[in-house]
Amino acid sequence: MSLIDKVVAAVTPPESAKSQAEARAKARAMSRPGDWLSMVLRHHEQIESAFAAVKNATTATARTAAHKRLGIILTGHSNAEESVLYPALARADEKSDAATAYTQQAAAKTEMAALENIPPMSQEYLDKLEHIRAAVAHHVYEEEGTWFPALHEKTPAAEQAKLFDRYIEEFERYVDDDGVLDDVRRSAGARETR
Repeated sequence: MSLIDKVVAAVTPPESAKSQAEARAKARAMSRPGDWLSMVLRHHEQIESAFAAVKNATTATARTAAHKRLGIILTGHSNAEESVLYPALARADEKSDAATAYTQQAAAKTEMAALENIPPMSQEYLDKLEHIRAAVAHHVYEEEGTWFPALHEKTPAAEQAKLFDRYIEEFERYVDDDGVLDDVRRSAGARETR
């Protein structure tokens, strides 16, 4: 683990599984099938599954393919949040949370790029992957536990549908036809936007 990794790990201690589950349950209780929050929660679950698939891959080819799928979901999701939800957070007087969210996602993107340069079956790769997974889990905890519930509460009903439409538009801008988009829509109960 690099010095930067150690510093990041020190300032982002992991939350307990119980705390994470409580945060997700709080966010899920606020969401409705097919709204932006339900889509975000489903993305979070898919990102968690994608991290596990990378870790559990048994060959370099399989790990590289799983890494690519993780990257697609993670980048599409983060781009949608950065383009739609974080500006909405800032408009809802949550500027500090929006700034923190942008910073955390930039760090995750940088670390994912660094991971591409490490031999996929090495221990160094697994260590870096775990560091990224833990940082993303912390970010998800903050989104589900406080940031997005606050945004959901502060956003008028008329704006909720606009957030969903813009969010999925930005997600689709990055995610192509490799089945990721269909999986997301099916599992989130999202309505068709096109």
